[in-house]
Amino acid sequence: MIIDTHNAEHYHWGDQCDGWHFVKSDRLSVIKETMPSMTMEKRHYHEKAQQFFYILSGLATFEINGQIFTVMPGKGILIQPGAVHQILNNTGTDLEFIVVSEPKSHGDRVTVE
Repeated sequence: MIIDTHNAEHYHWGDQCDGWHFVKSDRLSVIKETMPSMTMEKRHYHEKAQQFFYILSGLATFEINGQIFTVMPGKGILIQPGAVHQILNNTGTDLEFIVVSEPKSHGDRVTVE
């Protein structure tokens, strides 16, 4: 089956952010997400899941274990289990990316205040 944002399961998260489940299984999750300008997710970590974020458009800022990384379109970043992280869109344009989690990250998230 060909999968895109028109037939994938859609969900909202954070402050006006969107996501689409392209693959949704216990062992693997592939999601496309969009973050509007000046949005961020809550700082958190995953106990089991490793995640790879691949930036499609926009400029992503990641905070990972207190370090700041800027990721441009066509590039990606790997986040290991246990690493405290968050993604931020500090720009004036939408940010679009693919996030691959192995195993799935839903239900494996611990929010850090």
